[in-house]
Amino acid sequence: MEPSFWHERWQTRQIGFHLTDVNPRLVEHHAVLGGCRRVFVPLCGKTVDLGYLASEGHEVVGVELSEQAAREWFEEAGRTPERTETPEGVVLREGAVTIVAGDVFATTVASLGGRFDAIYDRAATIALPDSMRGRYVDHLRGLLAPGAPVLLVTLEYDAAGGPPFSVPTETVRALYAGATVTELARVDALPRTPNAAARGASRCDEVVYRIDGAARA
Repeated sequence: MEPSFWHERWQTRQIGFHLTDVNPRLVEHHAVLGGCRRVFVPLCGKTVDLGYLASEGHEVVGVELSEQAAREWFEEAGRTPERTETPEGVVLREGAVTIVAGDVFATTVASLGGRFDAIYDRAATIALPDSMRGRYVDHLRGLLAPGAPVLLVTLEYDAAGGPPFSVPTETVRALYAGATVTELARVDALPRTPNAAARGASRCDEVVYRIDGAARA
């Protein structure tokens, strides 16, 4: 999947994946992130979840391919960020929220300011095809501090295609091999996932996982 795909989505406003409210699963399961100072949000778009996490006392770092999306987050939040150009991308920062506009695979522990105490992934794993997912999760695991949890929200449905892609439980366990994967919740999401329904899905579950021991040595 080429970066141009996502840039075009933002330019043509094909952003049905963007939620205008805080994701209910994040609110319900925020305790997974309790006590975690630095939280990483990959492929963050302009999700309002960033503001929610900051309001809960976290230092939030998101990475988003589209600088347009990153700028829109700060504009819609009524904030004026400091803008810095780096080899990894454009960094927009204000208060407890930082968004790096660039390729998530180009980021490093050093460029992101250190390892993270937690990762919150709602729309990243499901945005990537199977051919990219293993590399993506391996990269995330290298950014985590020892003992840091992952709060992962996926979709699981009975149809082909994407994005969003269906990511079944067995795939999550394989991606995070060696870690402890705990399913926290499973909620019917078919009425709120028109893309899956349009592909012929008869069911679509939003699934929440807590993953422990994912940090790569």
